[in-house]
Amino acid sequence: MAAPVAWWAAGAGAGDRPSGRIVVGTGVPSGVYARYGQLLSEQLEREAPELEVVLRPSEGSVQNIERLVAGTADFVIATADSIAAHLADAPVDGAELRACVRLYDDYMQLVVPAGSPIRSCSDLAGLRVGVGQDGSGVQLVTRELLAAAGLDMEADVTAVREGIHTMPRMMETARLDAFFWSGGLPTSAVTGLSERLPIRLVPLGELLPRLHAGGPHTAYYRAAVMPPDAYPAIAVEQAVDTVAVANLLVTGETTDAGLTERVTRAVINGRDRIGAAVHAAQRVDLRTAIYTRPLELHEGARRYYRSAKL
Repeated sequence: MAAPVAWWAAGAGAGDRPSGRIVVGTGVPSGVYARYGQLLSEQLEREAPELEVVLRPSEGSVQNIERLVAGTADFVIATADSIAAHLADAPVDGAELRACVRLYDDYMQLVVPAGSPIRSCSDLAGLRVGVGQDGSGVQLVTRELLAAAGLDMEADVTAVREGIHTMPRMMETARLDAFFWSGGLPTSAVTGLSERLPIRLVPLGELLPRLHAGGPHTAYYRAAVMPPDAYPAIAVEQAVDTVAVANLLVTGETTDAGLTERVTRAVINGRDRIGAAVHAAQRVDLRTAIYTRPLELHEGARRYYRSAKL
């Protein structure tokens, strides 16, 4: 792993008072990662005021992992499948990555106009489909979902490589027939779109068996349901079957244990406050936080969980 950003002042670890500067990789401006990162930064400001937290927007999980490995970020949010895909290709088996905490699950959402004839993923053939940006975890799972439906992302659909900050507007102006999004529930950009344009969520759960037949990273997808009230403006009578994947807060193996312990503590301590603004963050739970496959816990995170009697 490249030399990390300078963030830990000399001698700061001994007093367990982090100081200096850390860079946290988040996501696109209107996504859940960005909002979560902002609120976590505020929590750290309360608990570790000597620590300067710099939030760095990104295209998503894949780019976040690349930045962490390159040493241009210190902590990032990334999905388990994106991490597993990186580990499969890493020359040293990804030994440089460690987890702090399992956060919340991302739900795969296939959004179409309410009057669209699209009823399943296979109906996307020949259409203009938002697939997420090239550095996003959205695009990783979208490619696998399309393959599970018998479609090639490059050949069978017109793949529009945009993110959640632009796809809703493109659908409003009839430049997209559908778009995929992977995020916590609810995602503000989808909520906003639903209040301006009648839309519908297409079920994806039936693809899970074929999805698991893909690469090693597909083992991290699980069956999930989006409740009818996830987006109040979308008139549905029953839950929508879909696919979910866990988000992890990730750092490097060489990150100072004292700093990592303090960041992990802030995630757990800030759950209720952050969850009041980001509904998905209510899923952060001390009992499940340690389940961070495919990564081992960082020693600083282990130190915190031991102190919490886990």
